[in-house]
Amino acid sequence: MITFFAALALLLIGYLTYGKLMERILGPDERPTPAVSMADGVDYVEMPTWKVFLIQLLNIAGTGPIFGALMGAVFGPVVFLWIVFGNILGGAVHDFCTGMISVRMRGASISEIVGKYLGGGMKRVMRVFSVVLLTLVGAVFVTSPAALIARLTPDALNTAFWVAMILAYYLLATLLPIDKLIGRIYPVFGVVLILMVVLIGGGIILQGYPLPELTLANLHPAGRPVWPYLFITVACGAVSGFHATQSPMMARCLKKEKDGRRVFYGAMITEGVIALIWAAAGVAFYGGTSGLQTALSSLGQSGVVYDISTKLLGVAGGALAVVGVVACPITSGDTAFRSARLTLADWLRLDQSKIAKRLLLTIPLLAAGALLTQLDFDVVWRYFSWANQTLAMIALWAAAVYLRQNRGKYQSLTAAVPAVFMSAVTSTYILMADEGLRLARQIAYPAGVLFALACAGIFLLRCFLRPARADKE
Repeated sequence: MITFFAALALLLIGYLTYGKLMERILGPDERPTPAVSMADGVDYVEMPTWKVFLIQLLNIAGTGPIFGALMGAVFGPVVFLWIVFGNILGGAVHDFCTGMISVRMRGASISEIVGKYLGGGMKRVMRVFSVVLLTLVGAVFVTSPAALIARLTPDALNTAFWVAMILAYYLLATLLPIDKLIGRIYPVFGVVLILMVVLIGGGIILQGYPLPELTLANLHPAGRPVWPYLFITVACGAVSGFHATQSPMMARCLKKEKDGRRVFYGAMITEGVIALIWAAAGVAFYGGTSGLQTALSSLGQSGVVYDISTKLLGVAGGALAVVGVVACPITSGDTAFRSARLTLADWLRLDQSKIAKRLLLTIPLLAAGALLTQLDFDVVWRYFSWANQTLAMIALWAAAVYLRQNRGKYQSLTAAVPAVFMSAVTSTYILMADEGLRLARQIAYPAGVLFALACAGIFLLRCFLRPARADKE
């Protein structure tokens, strides 16, 4: 229990200290935000800060900090270290930087940000990469909530029915002005999500479940190595590239730059709390990592969430918890498709003020997402996880270049150091994973380290050792 509460305290301290340091480095000022200077009533819409925060939280949360944390908890309490320090030093920095850079680039999508700071070639790669990732996210966040809702409804309303209903909702959420649907229902779901997490955490503690204490030992029942699998499995809650696609959406709704830390850094810290509670709850509820792994294998991720929620909180509390878990993925899936539409619109320079032009991009995206729902969830999740962390790595390198050009050498290290780490993680994983090249550890480990060192060397040569060229923010 000491480890759990220490981890919670560190997340809060990280927001108050390292988050403040990042705010000082990024230097928010009084310049007009895109929501003010480019208001269009559709995507550029000024909204209250508390509402922007809740939308950002629900955008980035999804099932990631719940499903990913449960799967990551199988490795043991070492997952707490990744959630806490990965979040404070990596994920929250990633979200804060991409959000603020987007604000200063007129709400630009991540592909445009990467293009400006890493070059035209990377922009073209990122345009395709981010649209593919967002479509994968949308597909993942259709299947998982549909399966969970089907458990609570009559047999006639099966998973296929709820997949169709969720896709119909996604169509509306992608097309309508952001304040008309998303801006109205997200605050309600945000309160439900926060209440659900409090109930799960409180239930585990008050009912006397033994919370795991910190050990660096790998407790994975199948012996899967912590490096790099843990850092890919637990993305949302620690470091997640998907967030780089979502932050620009809220960059178009932020009233003033000085709200950036609360919205971007704060939402990521809050997601870390969600991941921490579910990781602890999974191990505690099933009596250890072996019990959790058995439950995940037999029930699936949705089944485990349903099992913990109903048995821990009873029917009423369990229903509320499940609603929170259902809301998480749906409210990330809709904004995934919306962000994909905006990315394509930026790419094609297609004005989105007319609904016909929004439909032109939305229909093909939803059709692709519907096809992906027919694939095995675990396969889609694994590819999503690697693509997600690769995007985070690229976004962090872009942020490092931005900070070097605008804030100074040593300030750029706040993004460059986690970028090096994620470079090693993503390259090692794709070299040794089943969905990658399946190379032996003896090859994948040093190759991953060499790739990370090469990235660091290029950054040092081009951005650190040479004089910085001024950037017009």
